Amino acid sequence: MSDSITRLYEAVLAARAADPAISKTGKLLRSGRAKIAKKLAEEAVEVVIDAMNGHNDAVVRESADLIYNLTVLWVSAGLRPQDIWDEMDRRERLLGIAEKLPKNGTGFSSEAPPAAAARRKVVAMESRRSRKHR
Repeated sequence: MSDSITRLYEAVLAARAADPAISKTGKLLRSGRAKIAKKLAEEAVEVVIDAMNGHNDAVVRESADLIYNLTVLWVSAGLRPQDIWDEMDRRERLLGIAEKLPKNGTGFSSEAPPAAAARRKVVAMESRRSRKHR
């Protein structure tokens, strides 16, 4: 799987220079990180809805879309897949591969994130559509 993600990452990197009129990836990258994040969130919601409804074939398709949009976000943020693999290796050393780090950051070595950095403020993304005012 990491080979597929690496190929996808390299294709997204290459699309940065592509004409946005012919490249959806190029257009998405030029639209900014907020738009990319919004697309990622939309795909995540679609995966959740399809999973809750037992539509496994749709979960597969939407998961591929989710991974694509995540990769576009990585490129936009200047991250590489290896950065994520390194974090996964670090977590495996701490807890095992199938566990997520606790949000409070307690009970671990200095490799664990500080508690203040563990929780992030959730902010609503503003729609670019005009809103009706009452």
